Amino acid sequence: MNELQQLLTPEKVDAVLFDMDGVLTGTAKIHAACWKKMFDEFLLRRATEGNESFQPFDIDLDYKEFVDGKLRYDGVRSFLASRGIELPEGEPESAPGGETVCGLGNLKDEMVQEAIEAEGVEVFEGSVALVRKIRAVGIKTAVVSASKNCQAVLKSAGIEDLFDRRVDGVVAAGLNLPGKPAPDTFLEAAEQLGVPPSRAVVVEDAISGVQAGRSGGFGLVIGVARHGNADSLRENGADVVVSDLSEML
Repeated sequence: MNELQQLLTPEKVDAVLFDMDGVLTGTAKIHAACWKKMFDEFLLRRATEGNESFQPFDIDLDYKEFVDGKLRYDGVRSFLASRGIELPEGEPESAPGGETVCGLGNLKDEMVQEAIEAEGVEVFEGSVALVRKIRAVGIKTAVVSASKNCQAVLKSAGIEDLFDRRVDGVVAAGLNLPGKPAPDTFLEAAEQLGVPPSRAVVVEDAISGVQAGRSGGFGLVIGVARHGNADSLRENGADVVVSDLSEML
């Protein structure tokens, strides 16, 4: 058994809490593309109307810094604030595309649903193999995701039955839980599993997610660096960083 394998044993760990997008499934790239399309349309319209220069949304910088891993409306607010833009809040029921925080967020969500229906869901086989392995030795599992499409994605990927609990954007809204980088959704998952944070592991690919794991007092935070961001994950709270979870098998 190698050093990484020794981190996830029943003697040390009672539960592992997995982010979904970018950790279990390849849907992170769909989210990033949809954030860019939505924001670029908005920014271009705003620049044209104000006779200003157009500065597009940067997937490498803006996505990772301001929206990755966050609840949808939090991501909208965070990115707009980075550009010095303030919009009315709107309502969760606001029509997609309206110039409110909720309207922009709902448009992005509509784009994601259309993309998933058209492209399907890519599953990271190394991650699924790790989930199966730890469950086989009695370690509990949960998905903790900002996405309100989480259940649909897990079903589409055929992996919904591999998790004892799911705390996603729908659950967070229902319980009025703040999203990542706040640790509340991870803490809720641990509580539902009946496991103290010190005996639970957080697995994340987003900076906001590893920040949540660190501030929540979890026993171990594993960062998954699929895009060359290992240093950023370590700097923000990851104890261990891998490029793929197959390294822990």
